Amino acid sequence: MKLLRHGPKGQEKPGILDDQGRVRDLSPLIADITPATLAPAGLAALRAIDMQALPIAPLGRLALPWSGMGKFVGIGLNYADHAAEAGMPIPREPVVFMKAIDCAIGCNDPVVLPQGSVKSDWEVELGVVIGKRARYVSEADALNHVAGYCVVNDISERAYQLERGGQWDKGKGCDTFGPIGPWLVTADEVGDPQALELWLEVNGVRRQSGHTRTMIFGIATLVSYLSRFMTLRPGDLITTGTPPGVGMGIKPNPVFLEPGDVMRLGVSGLGEQRQTVHAWDPALIDD
Repeated sequence: MKLLRHGPKGQEKPGILDDQGRVRDLSPLIADITPATLAPAGLAALRAIDMQALPIAPLGRLALPWSGMGKFVGIGLNYADHAAEAGMPIPREPVVFMKAIDCAIGCNDPVVLPQGSVKSDWEVELGVVIGKRARYVSEADALNHVAGYCVVNDISERAYQLERGGQWDKGKGCDTFGPIGPWLVTADEVGDPQALELWLEVNGVRRQSGHTRTMIFGIATLVSYLSRFMTLRPGDLITTGTPPGVGMGIKPNPVFLEPGDVMRLGVSGLGEQRQTVHAWDPALIDD
């Protein structure tokens, strides 16, 4: 299933994409797509419905595919070739950081550069959405705790991330720095998460091309690993690292995002995103 939410901010409605690519309105059945919807019982209930009996809805703004996200967990340097372009050693254990929930936006919403930004960068990533509580789970059992997958753009202000001391979080959690979607594709439809292609373009120029099979730490490893340090709950999101081709890795002169730039990105089977970059403007952020 491809689950989504659409409509203006504060008026989002739940939907599901049918086999013809049309949005079917779920609001006669559920008020919203919540963590409870993503739990095994919630997904089982959706699978039992007659999708063809649901009304077709006009596709408006694509919002976050689900509401009630509790944690937005990031994994850094999870592709060896990206670590190399960043000039950093291959990690022995997953590099973990947190993105502020306020950074999460719809897949095509405006990306707004924070005040003083000079090194904002793009990162196409595979997102993993938890559907069943995970606490000290084994790698063998880890994927049973995954509700589905989505496209994530882990936008990062490199000066804030790397030049201002301490943790990476300052450069990762800026408002609008986490576009998600267009939809959440349930795990049964995706199959093997290590068999997906990722790509990203800026202003029509291909910057990133990668494949999840080249991850240093696979999805099962990451879910198991994180569950040793925090309880993962339905609706939590893990963004799993980016392949090479980010702006700071362009030699000899790095390239960073500027107002007017357009990013387009996707993951095979999970849909595409498109964002336009804007200078600081709180009107583009505030509800």
